[in-house]
Amino acid sequence: MHSALPVRQWLNAPRPDDTPVAWSGDRGWTLGQLRDDVSSLTTYLQQQEGERWALCFDDSYLFIVALLAMLHAGKIPVIPGHSRVLLLEKQQALFDGLLSDRALRYSGRLRVVSATRRSHAPFLPLPDIADAAFIELFTSGSTGAPKRVVKTITDLDREAAQLATLFGERLIGCRVVASVAPYHQYGLTFRLFLPLSLGLVVHLAIIEYSEQLAALDPQYRYLFISSPAFLKRIDTQLSAPPVAMLISAGGALEWKTVEKTHRWLNIWPDEIYGSTETGVLAWRHYQKEGLLWRPLPGVHFHQDQDGLRVASPFIPHGEEWPLDDVLQFDATGAFRLVGRRDRVVKIEEKRISLDEIEQHLLALEGICEAAALPIVRNGRQGIGALLVLDGAAREQRKQRDNNAQEQAWRRALRPWLDPVAVPRDWRIVDEIPVNSMNKRVYAQLQELFHENP
Repeated sequence: MHSALPVRQWLNAPRPDDTPVAWSGDRGWTLGQLRDDVSSLTTYLQQQEGERWALCFDDSYLFIVALLAMLHAGKIPVIPGHSRVLLLEKQQALFDGLLSDRALRYSGRLRVVSATRRSHAPFLPLPDIADAAFIELFTSGSTGAPKRVVKTITDLDREAAQLATLFGERLIGCRVVASVAPYHQYGLTFRLFLPLSLGLVVHLAIIEYSEQLAALDPQYRYLFISSPAFLKRIDTQLSAPPVAMLISAGGALEWKTVEKTHRWLNIWPDEIYGSTETGVLAWRHYQKEGLLWRPLPGVHFHQDQDGLRVASPFIPHGEEWPLDDVLQFDATGAFRLVGRRDRVVKIEEKRISLDEIEQHLLALEGICEAAALPIVRNGRQGIGALLVLDGAAREQRKQRDNNAQEQAWRRALRPWLDPVAVPRDWRIVDEIPVNSMNKRVYAQLQELFHENP
């Protein structure tokens, strides 16, 4: 198998312009097109003041263009992971300008990026990417404030190279399709860095339905990058697509989902364990119930008085990182996932800060106290909100339909929160229960959602 190219060589390596790099529907993109588009945007960015530009794209091709142009122009790509204008306005101090594929109603400096026409002029190598270049991502922290995570290009290159070695021959000749966006660490690594470093052709559209998988051109083999949330919903009555390899991350797969997927695709999934901060830490080829996770080479866990910490080749500067997960190890160093320690939960494989939800609830008129917690209703995980209202809000609630009030709260929260973070179930109480230490006991709070009020 050919070795993984570092990012600085994705465009500058001596490869033919007609090399395919991406497709969507009946349209394909070549290396020559990508070179032209990145070169054009690089020239623009080199002429602009300000180092830090936020990347807010729906179009995956233009996101790739913007990311590479930023790096070749010597700028710092900032990936907020969303395009919600109200939140971008609040986060303006985090970047000097914004690149997008849409004319967002944003008050700061905005550049709308579009594809250029092929020039067919001889390609001039792009400026080299500095050894110290890095990307900034923002993810929810336990405080609810955006949490800055720095990913060096060197570490991302190293991670892609090790994943290419891990998966070896199975990746050869695969086209890459995905049900996850490239704007978060998992998608960034597996939809962009791994395939582009190996010269694999990338599907630009996100797979949202089983029908899209079943309709894939059978003349190719595919690597499918997915998640438990999607795999739970697959329709196995459809014709099986030619998926040769399946990778899942964002949460542990349930065994019944693994069995269903195997019956349809006739392959066992590869699961990835890691985080935005640490990169990939462990892996398992899930072909037996209860199979343990195996750390990747160079990954070491150890317990100290503050909890579990991990050292990894993909963590910048050789730092050790504290983990929010609780792991149970066997004598060989393999482990199983037991639970989480913090107030960031995963709903449909998205990291949701309960503290952030509570902060936005408390900003709404008439809400004195708020508790947000994960609940399961009718087999579906979501967020429940427990509220204490002031006198005026209580009186208003008596005079209007409860559903109308809850819809009004949801509308007020949507500009600020991911859709899966907006509470689905609501409870109004006189006071939020606490224990003798004045701490909220969330298991007790969840009991309030067991039955309809």
